[in-house]
Amino acid sequence: MARAGVFICHCGSNIASVIDVEQVAKSAEQMTGVVYAATNKYACSISGQEMMKQAIIDHQLDRLVIASCTPRMHETTFRKMLGKTSVNPYMLEVANIREQCSWVHTDKEKATAKAIDLVRMSLAKVLKNQPLFTSSIPVCKKCLVIGGGIAGIQAALDIADGGYEVTLVEREPSLGGKMVMLDKTFPTLDCSACISTPKMAEVGAHPRIKLMSSCEVSAVSGYIGNFEVTIKQNPRYVDHDICTGCGLCEEKCPTKLKSSFDQGLGQRKAIYKLFPQAVPAKPVIDAQHCTKLTKDKCGVCAKVCPLGCINFADQESYTTDTFGAIILATGYQLIDWGSHYPEYGGGAYADVISGLQFERLVNASGPTEGKIKRPSDGAQPKSVAIIKCVGSRDVAKAHGYCSRACCMYAAKHAHQTIEKIAGAQVYIFYIDVRTPGKAYEEFYDRTREDGAVYIRGRVSKIYEENGKLICKGEDTLIGKQVTVEVDLVVLETAMEPAANSGQTAALAGVSADKDGWLTEAHPKLRPVETQSAGVFLCGTAQGPKDIPDTVAQASAAAAKVLGLLAKDELETSPMISAVDTSKCSGCRFCEQVCPVKAISMIDIPSIYNGQKVKRTVAQVNSGLCSGCGACSAACRTGCIDLLGFTNKQILEEVDALWQ
Repeated sequence: MARAGVFICHCGSNIASVIDVEQVAKSAEQMTGVVYAATNKYACSISGQEMMKQAIIDHQLDRLVIASCTPRMHETTFRKMLGKTSVNPYMLEVANIREQCSWVHTDKEKATAKAIDLVRMSLAKVLKNQPLFTSSIPVCKKCLVIGGGIAGIQAALDIADGGYEVTLVEREPSLGGKMVMLDKTFPTLDCSACISTPKMAEVGAHPRIKLMSSCEVSAVSGYIGNFEVTIKQNPRYVDHDICTGCGLCEEKCPTKLKSSFDQGLGQRKAIYKLFPQAVPAKPVIDAQHCTKLTKDKCGVCAKVCPLGCINFADQESYTTDTFGAIILATGYQLIDWGSHYPEYGGGAYADVISGLQFERLVNASGPTEGKIKRPSDGAQPKSVAIIKCVGSRDVAKAHGYCSRACCMYAAKHAHQTIEKIAGAQVYIFYIDVRTPGKAYEEFYDRTREDGAVYIRGRVSKIYEENGKLICKGEDTLIGKQVTVEVDLVVLETAMEPAANSGQTAALAGVSADKDGWLTEAHPKLRPVETQSAGVFLCGTAQGPKDIPDTVAQASAAAAKVLGLLAKDELETSPMISAVDTSKCSGCRFCEQVCPVKAISMIDIPSIYNGQKVKRTVAQVNSGLCSGCGACSAACRTGCIDLLGFTNKQILEEVDALWQ
């Protein structure tokens, strides 16, 4: 015979000011299965918990209904309390009479009646609850970091310095990401390479970090604490175990190509290091443009290599390893503005460039050794137009979101132009100016004081005339059309999720939002966690942000991983899906809808017409299942139940509403 206790929380005045809590308690006492009902001013407090623990002893309670705030707030608190009593922690129901009742009603009589109904429904469910028990799984004390930009670098270093092994996978031949392409960082104007390349070198030399460049993750299976990950090593055609990075092969290679690192403004060879400070500081061969690989000609690099490092027969290879946690730091790319904005020339004008191209022009290690020159003729521009929000905050043509860094990016570019070119005139077209970071507003003010002219409005068209670029737009502050004639146009283009980041994240069971940014578990309370336990994200994989926010979030993700890896075992939630194999038809629909890939199909022995046969049924991986209930809702035969929220329990709640 069930012996339920019902406890009604005042929540100070949050609940009690709208609901007659004493009346709710009196009504609860009359409900079937209730042997004790009481109120408490703060049920979640130490004194409130002690009162409930004493009531369990005095009245021999075997299950509880606590009418209070949302279960998301304190259900875990109450379960931990029950763990110290004779009552199973899962013989508990929390009736939400704050968010679902007192906070949304003003009529006390009706709110009280609704609270009584909510308590009755929770009681009906708890009377059908069954004790559930947690289990434990071992934790592999290694972490996989996907992405070698500043976010991945910071996360890997923090975890490795914490004493755990890290494998850092980077698709490009070198670490660095976008940050290493920059010249200065706002607002302090520190040399970007000077502060990022030492961290890259630290990663390359760290005894607990395994760096895998030119690699991609091709498969992920398993669950928190025990992820099985397959990593594809793309062919580099250079044996990095032997190569010393002497550079002789690069020097002798006759094939010259546009450098992607220099954003097409400089050149590199077919065998190349991504940039001089690359980590690893060893070259790779561009298979698409190497004449030996495409036409079976040349092969000079192999002839001059003193150690025989060149291997034209190199093939992709795969390795599989186990990790306790995964961090997604897949970064961003810039929008292809040419296809979105034909009115800006669509890429036809050499002197209309992106902000990242400007960074390479102004960088001392760039193709012009830091001298700002027009790509078309190498002349020094005397006037520059900077256009912000190209692809950002533009639902009609590209993206509706703000890319966050562009306002400061534009101010920095204006400052650098005025600093490097005496008498230069800089015009900045903007929608709004957003400067939310530390010392950002002061930097913006300094740029205006330097002489940059801010024009509030979008540019509607750019075209060439008499060797000049004509920018036509509107100054919305004065309500007039404006025409600006300049030598160079810099477009501050929108950030987008990196190519294939969504596919990589999907392998780990992580979803993306409508714009392609990876989705966190909760934007406020769990900003670096995902709905897939053991998988974390940081940096611009999650959304546009600047370098300080990226580094801070990377360290936050690392802290979460360190907390996870510090445990020898993890306690798993028992509120997971369970399959009644006698009803399962093996339709695989549950497998398709499971967002965390926790369901697989297995063959089990069965009898059909007196014959032994094998039947395909669904199986739930208890380590992977997040208890979302999608499979239970989708199951056509009704063979899947979510423990703690079974169909029978839910229907009892519904029936109780009509009593």
